[in-house]
Amino acid sequence: MVGLKPSDVPPPLGVKMMSAGAAACIADLITFPLDTAKVRLQIQGEKAVEATKNIRYRGVFGTISTMIRTEGPRSLYNGLIAGLQRQLCFASIRIGLYDNVKNFYTGDKESTLPNITRNALVNCTELVTYDLIKEAILRHNLMSDNLPCHFVSAFGAGFVTTVIASPVDVVKTRYMNSPPGQYKSAINCAWTMLTKEGPTAFYKGFVPSFLRLGSWNV
Repeated sequence: MVGLKPSDVPPPLGVKMMSAGAAACIADLITFPLDTAKVRLQIQGEKAVEATKNIRYRGVFGTISTMIRTEGPRSLYNGLIAGLQRQLCFASIRIGLYDNVKNFYTGDKESTLPNITRNALVNCTELVTYDLIKEAILRHNLMSDNLPCHFVSAFGAGFVTTVIASPVDVVKTRYMNSPPGQYKSAINCAWTMLTKEGPTAFYKGFVPSFLRLGSWNV
């Protein structure tokens, strides 16, 4: 089918970077409410864990509906401009340069697997996980290199990345949103969460985070 398979001729580097930045901004526009809901769920219960009756947000869509009802629809897009500026600067380089850098280190060979695995330990990014999943799918002839394959790989990468990054993300969100003096350091914040709320606290907001990463990758 026309348009479903990648072109044999790669686009110039400038086109890659511009396309990556534009695509990242479009992805942010679509998935930003999920990110907002994730942050609200992550910082919830920070001050009084035992007072469950005071918990305001429950689940992804419950959080979104509560925000719309109490703060208005625009509250879902608080901080959007800063997010778009970040994507223009960050994603255009991270995604636009990825193929070129990967080909440089792997010698432009079909199998990039050892280097990608090693890089995954350092970077833990969606890009490496996405590549590994897609290569595994193609290697086992489960799907051809088309849009459905890219969709499956993107959501798989989103899930793996969320599992790995969620604890750090939750601690970062808690620490950055805490009043001065509440935590001595990020490590102290993590220890306080572990002792007072248990290990599951590090995965608060997991569902919206996964939905956002998976959708964003697509």
